[in-house]
This record gives sequence, structure tokens and C-alpha cells, in this order.
Amino acid sequence: MRKTAAAVTVVLVFLAASCLTTGRPVSGADIAENTWTQKAPMHETRWDMLVAAANHRIYAIGGITDEGVVGTNEAYDPTTESWVFKQPMPNPRQGFTIATFKDKIYCIGGILKNGTVTGLNEVFDPATDTWETKAPMPTVRLSLRANTANNKIYLIGGYIPAFYTTQNFTATPINEAYDPATDTWSTKAPIPVAVNGYVSAVVDEKIFVFGGVENIKGTQIYDAETDTWSQGATSPYSIYFGLAVATEGFNAPVRIYILHQDLSSAPPDGPVNGNAVLHVYDPGKERWSKATIPPTNRSGYGFAILNDLLYAVGGAISGYQKFPDDWIHGPSLIARYANNEQYTPFGYGTIPPKVSIASPQNGNQSSNAVSLNFTVNKPVDWMGYSLDGQQNTTVAGNSTLNMSQGLHNVTVYANDTFGNIGASETISFNVSVPEPEPATFPVAPVVTVSVAMIAAVGAGLLVYFRRRKRQPLATDSKL
Repeated sequence: MRKTAAAVTVVLVFLAASCLTTGRPVSGADIAENTWTQKAPMHETRWDMLVAAANHRIYAIGGITDEGVVGTNEAYDPTTESWVFKQPMPNPRQGFTIATFKDKIYCIGGILKNGTVTGLNEVFDPATDTWETKAPMPTVRLSLRANTANNKIYLIGGYIPAFYTTQNFTATPINEAYDPATDTWSTKAPIPVAVNGYVSAVVDEKIFVFGGVENIKGTQIYDAETDTWSQGATSPYSIYFGLAVATEGFNAPVRIYILHQDLSSAPPDGPVNGNAVLHVYDPGKERWSKATIPPTNRSGYGFAILNDLLYAVGGAISGYQKFPDDWIHGPSLIARYANNEQYTPFGYGTIPPKVSIASPQNGNQSSNAVSLNFTVNKPVDWMGYSLDGQQNTTVAGNSTLNMSQGLHNVTVYANDTFGNIGASETISFNVSVPEPEPATFPVAPVVTVSVAMIAAVGAGLLVYFRRRKRQPLATDSKL
């Protein structure tokens, strides 16, 4: 009889005991996809800052306030719907670029309080609430984005800031990669069409570069693993001066969401940000589509993704009063925001969990105690396995199965909070335990004496004693 071991070791990825509930799952049909929701605003109104997701929170760092450039660092916790101030950036900046690697946030480049363009590379560790200075950007540039792929942070294109004296905004094709493990930079294959003011996002270790001032409808794709470039589907929209994020396939299908301003609809003396729009790119099918526009029409916001939910934070609206004078001296601000708006993407809540069995594997098992080790890629409400096609057995994590000899198969299932059920591959294995060798014991040697031998020895002794009896007695020779 097969029995499930009573002792269960919980080592499931992304799962804690608190995730296990008995309530009714939320159906994907109950979720209002392609919608925006107002969330708790930041404590401090800011624009031209950037945001990033790390340590299960959204961090809004740097930017500009009414007092000028700041190093403010606020953390948003979606579970408590609250913001908390964290250790500020050591060197306050605006217009820098940002990337996350292994739950640490890298803030690279930008403009300091005194107007100096810098290549500073400062990293924030949310776990310790501390900052550390790393190797600076080799080629100081502005109007570019940072992307994490293949265990490195890539800074592509942008322009070298000579505009203070020459008004030169010419883009550069430079592609430089930072390795956090060694704190070093290296030069990679340059982008085919140099751009600045583009948007970018990463899918499957590939960096998708959309638009830019010089290539507003182009899509250029960098493969970080092979250090090569290719061309993607042309965008039907003019894209520049915005931000992009990619859903990861945990709770929503993999898509790239691009939040930017439609400057073509802005009048010359109107708001510089134009109309804020949200576009969607499907990298698998190379298809473009429109999404619901954000509630607040603004620019200079931060844009980040956490658990496949998108967040647009902060920003401002500015406009020209005397075009083109304000292009040189700077436009006047019309409105400033601390807004935090959450977007629910298409297909959110429809992706089943991905379940992978590490052991047993297809083939033979030499023990009756078979380890069932598996992982699930996101938190779930229920897990269980079916052995040999029988009814599911609920488990809280990895288990040990006591099996009989012969052929068996096992499939693991998981049910997420939206009611989606994911199944692993069915593993077939054969339990074949060698029979124990029979015990052997030492045997003392035994001497076997036959009856014939006994008779022969007895006859010999009889003859001997008869002869002895017939011999004369010894006498003294002197008698």
C-alpha cells in the first residue's frame, strides 16, 4: 500500500504558509483588465524622477520639486497602500536612468543640482536601506534608458551633452554594459540607428528599443546573449520621450506597455507633454494595439511594474507661453503631481501557474522512498499531486512518497488566487529495489569417519595385542 510521508518540507518558490487559503478563488472574469485605478499618492510632489520595483515595493527616487533637484527616496507598499521615506540618494539628480538587478536599484548618470551632467553610478539596497557608489558610466550621456539583461545593465544610445555651448543633441550609437558582479564596464555592439529620447524594455534577454527622436517609428532589438542587433516590427505610432515596461507572464500575458506623449496633437503654444497615451506591443506576434489612456495627462512621470501591475507615479504638465523663447529658457509649469495610478493590463488574472518537477525524473528509482520536489513560479492557494492517475493528494510543498515496486507516474497541480490551475509534466518512473542477498554464515570443518575405517583400525589393534600376548617373558641371561 502506498502512503504519503507525514513530514513535508516547504521549500516551494515564492510561497509562504500565509498564502494558503480556503476562500473562493478570484475569477479572471472578475478583474477589470485594461483599466486605471488611483492609488495612494507620494508624500512629495515630484517630476523628472524615476521609479523602479524591488523588494516587493515601488521606489520613487530623485527628480525635481518646487525647491529644485532632490534626492528624495520614497517606497510604496501595495499591500498596505502606503508610502515610506527611505534613505535619500547621496547626490540628488534629475534625468538619470534607472535599473534593477537582484533587488538592488542602480541610478546612473543624470544632472546634479548645479546643472553638471554626471556619470555617477549609485546603487540602493532596499534590504539595508543603504547606498553605495560604483564605477561610473564611461561615456557620459543623457536621454537614454538602462535595461537589465543577461546579468548586466545596458546603456544604449542617448546624446553626449554638449548642448550647453553648441545646442548639439546628436544621438550616439554607443552601447555600454555594466557588470554588477565585477563593478566593471565593457563596450558592446552599437545600435544600428543612433537614437535618443527612446523607450525600451526587456523580454527574454532581448532589449527592445522603440522610437527615439531620430527613428520615431522604428523598433531595434538587441540580443544580450549574442551581442547582435535585429529589426522589429515598425510602430504605427510616433514614440519618443516616454517609458516602457514588460509584463512577465506571471499574472498577465507577456507584452510591452509604452506610456508616452502624443506630441503631434499638441498645439505650438499648448502643453509640451501633448496627450498621454498607452500603447501595447506583443513581441511574440509583433503586433501593436492601443490601451486605455491614463487618467492624468502629464509628463515627467515614473513608470514601473510589480507583479504584472503597472504604476505611473508623479509628473507634471508644462507649456510654452512664448514659443520658441521657452524652448531655450524652459517652459512654465502648469501643474505638478504626486499621483500614483495603477494600470491592470490585458489578460490579467488569466495565466495559470507554471509547475516544474525536479524529482523524480523519468527513469528508474532505486529506493522505495521517492522524493517529490517541485517549484511553482508564483504564490498559489492550493497544491497537490496525482499518483498513478488517482485522486489528488493535497500537499504544502515538497514531499517524500513511499512507493511499491513497479511502474508509476505523478503529476503536480497548483491553483492560483484567480482560480487558474497549472499542471506539471507527467513523470513516469520505475521503482526497482534489488532483493537483499541471502545471509551466509561460517561452517566449522567436520571430519567424516567411515565404518570401514573404524573396522580396519579395530582389526589392526586386535592383531597387535595378540602378538604381544604370545611373546615369551624376558629372563635373566645369567640363569
